[in-house]
Amino acid sequence: PHAVAKLHCCKRKMSFIAKVANPAFYAGKLSGYRSGAVSYYKPLIRAGSAKPLWHLMMFTSVVMYTTNYICLKGEKAKHARKEKEVALAEYYKNHGIEAHH
Repeated sequence: PHAVAKLHCCKRKMSFIAKVANPAFYAGKLSGYRSGAVSYYKPLIRAGSAKPLWHLMMFTSVVMYTTNYICLKGEKAKHARKEKEVALAEYYKNHGIEAHH
């Protein structure tokens, strides 16, 4: 029984990997997303609603700020925090102060 369950689990993992590695899987997902987006936004656009514009602006902002943080500011912020930590440790050591942690 245990070996059968293990084999079933392994087959499920392999079928998942095969499904994820298949480009048709992504094409199907994209097609479903596209048809859903068209059916949601097309009436809004035809009615002259501002909602699609707001959604596009929010999406663009999220992508832009996330990319900016990941590519540029993330490492700089991490480096600055480490630099401050080292400077504070040195300051505490030189002035005989115990850290509050």
